[in-house]
Parts: sequence; C-alpha cells; structure tokens
Amino acid sequence: MCQEWVKRGYKVTVVTGIPNYPMGKTFEGYGLTKKRHEIWNGIEIIRIPLIPRGSSSIGMILNYLSFMISGIIAGKLKKINAEYVFSFEVSPMTQVLAGISFAKKMGVPHYLYVQDLWPENVITVTGISSPTVIKPIDKMVDYIYKNTDEIFATSPSFVEAICNRKVPVDRNKVHYWPQYAEEFYQPCEKKHVPEIPEDNSFKIAFTGNIGTAQGLQILPATAELLKDEDVTFVMVGDGRYLEEFNKEIARRNVQNKFLMISRQPAERVPEFLSTCDAAFLSFQNAKLWTMTIPAKLQSYMACGMPIIAAAQGETERIVREAECGMCSSIGDAEQLSAVIKNMMSADLDEMGENSRKYFEQHFDKQMLMNQMEEYFHH
Repeated sequence: MCQEWVKRGYKVTVVTGIPNYPMGKTFEGYGLTKKRHEIWNGIEIIRIPLIPRGSSSIGMILNYLSFMISGIIAGKLKKINAEYVFSFEVSPMTQVLAGISFAKKMGVPHYLYVQDLWPENVITVTGISSPTVIKPIDKMVDYIYKNTDEIFATSPSFVEAICNRKVPVDRNKVHYWPQYAEEFYQPCEKKHVPEIPEDNSFKIAFTGNIGTAQGLQILPATAELLKDEDVTFVMVGDGRYLEEFNKEIARRNVQNKFLMISRQPAERVPEFLSTCDAAFLSFQNAKLWTMTIPAKLQSYMACGMPIIAAAQGETERIVREAECGMCSSIGDAEQLSAVIKNMMSADLDEMGENSRKYFEQHFDKQMLMNQMEEYFHH
C-alpha cells in the first residue's frame, strides 16, 4: 500500500518494529543499533524498539506490549509531520494506540484498517475468555474506535461486528474494504519448477504461514483417507505449527502425499501455483474465522486458481458466488476428501477463469486504492 501511495505522489513514513515475524527472532542485519532508520522504495521507515516474539505465549505478549509502549512514546516525542495517520491493524490491536498517539500529537485524522477483530481474535487464538482479561481489551477497542475518523474492515461480517458492539460505532464511518492481491499475482503459464516433480498426480497447493489458525491438521487426516488416490499436497511455507504438522504426517504414514517446500519469496508463488491443479485454504473451527476473508483467497483467485476450501462463512460465500471451487465444513476430513475427489473430475479451467474474473471485479488493487484515495479527499 505504501509503495502504491508513493507512486501516486504521497510522502509516506512508516513506523514499525524491528522485524522478527514469523519465526520470532530478530532478522539478520537488524537490531537496536542497526537499520533503525532507512529509505526503501521511496518510503521512510522508522523502526522502534520491541522485544522479539520468540516461540512462547509470554514472548508474544511481551512483543505486543513493547511495541505499544515504544509506539506511544515515539508518537509523543518523534518529530514527524503528516496529514493523515493510517494504522494497518493485523494483531495485536494494541499497536493502534501508537497510531492514535501520533494522530493526536499532530492533530490530524486517524484512519484504521481492521484485519483482525479484537477481542474476538484474542478469545479464539488464546482460548482466554475471562472477563478479567477481556474487559480491559474491550475498553481499549472502544477507545480506539472512538478515536478513529474512518474505519475500514476486510469483510462485511467485520463491518457488522464493529457496528454492533456494546458501545456502538457510527455505521457512517465503518466501510468494507477488502484486501487485494499484489499485481505480481497473475495467472502464469505452467512451467517446470525444480522443486516440484512433473508427474500426473492431482496437485493441491497451500502457500503461506503454517500456523495453528490455519486449521491444517485436517490435511494429514484427509491424506490418509485419500491413500488410494494419486493426490499430492504441495505445501509452500513455514510457521510455528510446521514441526507438529510434519509429526502428524509421519504418525499417519502419509509422507508420500506431501511435498514440503520452505518459505519462498511471494513473487515466486504464482509459478508454484501454475504447476498445481487447485489451491487450498482452511481454518480452525471458530466463529471468528467464518467472518474472515483471508488474503490467501485473493492471491489464489488473482492467479486464476480453482479453490478447495475447508471453510465456512465469508470464504464459502465468495467461492460459491464466484463458482470457482468447492468447500467442505471446517475440520471435516471425510467431507474434504469427498470434495477433493469431486474436484479431480471437475472443469478446472472454467473454475480458474471464474476465479480470476471475480478477483478483477472485487479485489483489484488499483480499483481499491482509488476508493481509498476518495476517503482521503472527502
């Protein structure tokens, strides 16, 4: 988004942390005394101190709190001039307090892009629902929405959830603005990719973060049910659940059904997808995920991929509306194995074309960035 704004003539300053996601360790070449201020593709980047998230939940909490405290202090002390502050909110929502701190100091509008709904995300991911923990988070969220001039949300369900909170939010300032896929996500000619053998198996791609929220434990169980079918799951990525995932594959003795490829530059994803017959996404079984439109869906559709999803709610609605694939219930391996068998004899070319067409109508980057620009100027 920042690069696009620079192309459109805006001066953009990003305030962010020292990079450590998703593996939880500070990236090489960065640190408290290294690369704290840089210019990248015309964007000024200021990296404020934080504690790397590590691999424990304590580490994650310290990571969240350290960025929030650093950000609020930076908001009060750093000399930055801007006409808007735009908070890009993936979890944790605590980071938005830094955005509000900057906006208040400069007396400018604060815009917020909600990609993770709080406190719902905390309850779903941590399993903590104790009022002692959730009430203060709820209060913080009320404060954030009250101190935001325009709120953008990634799905219609998110818009409803924000407007219908106990402390209601004015519907006029909450807008559905879905994620787009970057322009390098394009359908590309099927070509040989060294990491993927050229055989006749029905290949199903998954690309991205292998975490617990993705509900990927369904795949080893599904692979076991498909042991007599010529199916390969091509997994491109890594994440905190990867080790556990590999153990589950070994436990079920379905190693021959999986091709594990380490994390790749995003720009290579279209070529990996081009060698596969369909693309897969799934979720854990939780109400929050049915309200979510994952960015992975947009990138798959941009590449003109037929979709197989173990998902309900918003994802299922889009796949059905677009007529670009098939869905099974969350966590139901038997249903998913039946869906995969049906996909093996489906008209994949037509599904792929429908996928790209729907993407162009609803998730095109230039169209959505034009919409955002109208909000800046209205």
